[in-house]
Amino acid sequence: MSEAEESDQRRLARNVNELLQELRVAQAGVQILFGFLLSIAFTEKYASTTTYIRITHLVTVLCAAVAVAFLTAPAAWHRVLFRKGRREDVVESGNTFALIGLAFLALAMTGTVLLLAEVILGDRASVVVGVLAFIVFAGLWFVVPFASSQRAQDRKRP
Repeated sequence: MSEAEESDQRRLARNVNELLQELRVAQAGVQILFGFLLSIAFTEKYASTTTYIRITHLVTVLCAAVAVAFLTAPAAWHRVLFRKGRREDVVESGNTFALIGLAFLALAMTGTVLLLAEVILGDRASVVVGVLAFIVFAGLWFVVPFASSQRAQDRKRP
């Protein structure tokens, strides 16, 4: 194996490790959120909630479940593929899975904030709070990083 191939393998190993470390942070949060959302349905007050609250809750739980699936998929892919020399597939697919998982986590967090605001503030104010939550998550997790990446690429162009 040449030095270039070895450094390529080391880079891939580092990328896999970094991806899995990053996902550990998101996984813990989404799993706690998922457990919290599941417990709500088993409270006495839930029985008297409106259809709007129940549907919002269900959609939020489903978003959290999808987030868990996508955020844990890279670890499963790594476990299945790492001895087959397919680290590149793990990194490429894992990156896509992580971004999709974070998008669904943002939706689940937005839904959770919306539900809480609905109970505390009522209809109109809760929608404003929910929209603001979505803007914060989408902005910090996606818009700002992608814009920063685009600016960096623009600076590199002749």
